[in-house]
Amino acid sequence: MEVLRVFNNNVILARDGNREVILTGRGLGFQAKPGQHVDDAKVVRKFIPSDGRDPDHMAELMAGIPPEAIRLVTEAMGKVGLGPQAESSPTLVMALADHVVGVLQRMAKGNMVEYPLQVEVDSLYPREYAQAEHLLDALNKQLDVRLPHSEAVAFALHLVNAGFSTGDLSATYTMTGVIQQILTVIERSFNVKLSQHSVSVGRFITHLRYLFVRIHQGKQLDGEPEPIVDAIRQSYPDEYACATHMAEIVELRLGASLSAGEVAYLALHVARVVADVNRGDVDEVAAEAGLQDD
Repeated sequence: MEVLRVFNNNVILARDGNREVILTGRGLGFQAKPGQHVDDAKVVRKFIPSDGRDPDHMAELMAGIPPEAIRLVTEAMGKVGLGPQAESSPTLVMALADHVVGVLQRMAKGNMVEYPLQVEVDSLYPREYAQAEHLLDALNKQLDVRLPHSEAVAFALHLVNAGFSTGDLSATYTMTGVIQQILTVIERSFNVKLSQHSVSVGRFITHLRYLFVRIHQGKQLDGEPEPIVDAIRQSYPDEYACATHMAEIVELRLGASLSAGEVAYLALHVARVVADVNRGDVDEVAAEAGLQDD
């Protein structure tokens, strides 16, 4: 590997074949100069930017975070099965490391932060929340002080945020609120109670998450033929009206108008979610009447 740029004694940008990588290691950048070969023996971590971010900017940001925090986070991520994410997403590593440093500083001053979104995060992002709890446990095994369990909420939001090309959590906070608002719209429109742990609701939440990614990237689904959209509108008029209301919420909250194709897909998901809820009600009545299958 060849040195491209030295940021400090511990962080350099290097060329590894045809790609640029961020390398960290104590003393790795000491007296190193562009064009020289990297001292492989000093390399502790290699990060491969794959999220479209400028490697120079990423390395510069990483140089501003204590190397011990970077090491703790990357090792903890590796122990809980998040090693590939740590290697391919420097933004995630930096966000988590910077967060841990901030928490430790606040704890030293006796300042604690409560996260009001714990219920929503646990319900809407169960996979990331479970990963966050494991990550928190792994970090606490390495730290001299224990981070409070509430920090799992923040870690989970950072893991969710890794699906966006943004360095802060503002989009993820907004997305969480919008998803919760959309689910409430379904419940009120069809007088049902949704279980956020059901398969259909889980699929719908996943669809919404990818929808927000497409909105952020300017890549909405917009190729559905008009006859298909009309067929969905005619077959599911109530669900389509509900989806239109959702589109209004998205435009109000995110400033983006949804395409006809996106609204149609929302309507199909609403139809599936409501049908599953009603089917569950029927099954429950049948069970109480002794008509369930053995």
